[in-house]
Amino acid sequence: MKIALIDSGIGLLAATAAVRRLRPDADLVLSFDPEGMPWGPRTPEGITERALAVAEAAAARHPDALIVGCNTATVHSLPALRARLEPGIPVIGTVPAIKPAVAAGGPVAIWATPATTGSAYQRGLIESFADGVPVTEVPCWGLAEAVEHADQAAVDAAVRAAAELTPDDVRTVVLGCTHYELLAERIRAAVQPPGAATVVLHGSAVAVAAQALRRIGAQPAPDAPATGTVTVLLNGREGELPEAALGYAEARLLRTASPAASQ
Repeated sequence: MKIALIDSGIGLLAATAAVRRLRPDADLVLSFDPEGMPWGPRTPEGITERALAVAEAAAARHPDALIVGCNTATVHSLPALRARLEPGIPVIGTVPAIKPAVAAGGPVAIWATPATTGSAYQRGLIESFADGVPVTEVPCWGLAEAVEHADQAAVDAAVRAAAELTPDDVRTVVLGCTHYELLAERIRAAVQPPGAATVVLHGSAVAVAAQALRRIGAQPAPDAPATGTVTVLLNGREGELPEAALGYAEARLLRTASPAASQ
């Protein structure tokens, strides 16, 4: 079994780690776009062009499924990616976990990149699932970029700024960018009022990983031998995980896997 994941940068690590935990025996292909990152400030057409390029590089390694490990790319590029790769390779997008977040009632905040915040796509999800629950969209300026470069001072500043935009009565936060799932506990601490019930965070990584397995007819097997290989593609060329990635537990988990398979 081989599963590919694409993103401009290390936001795909959350879903990658989720796949690794569900199927330690799965081979993984991680296709990055260091020459074109970040995708967020680009036009929708520009994002789609970059996403198609890294997806085609991953597809050349013949994966059984491909995960779009980026909310922004999913918003703008999923139809084009599916048109190019399916039905041969199922393509699974990353959708903000709004539906499960509002199920417990509100108020809810959605932390997302400025490109996703206020988009017709995200507004459509809110209209479809909020069902009267108060939802605040919080643009997180610079947070994904700070995570990407493991710039801790910039991460702290961006988290503080987003927390200030989050209403005090919010008890549920949707992590609407895959980069943010790498910071889950820091975000929780930033929005957690003293003495209040623990703020619940909703990410997408586990659901996306499970959906990828379902699309190829596979079952979770977390006790399977950790024989899965990891292949890293940097604009189509084999390479190593970005050094900044190793500051996150999700990347360190991958280092326990066997070396990349020879092609």
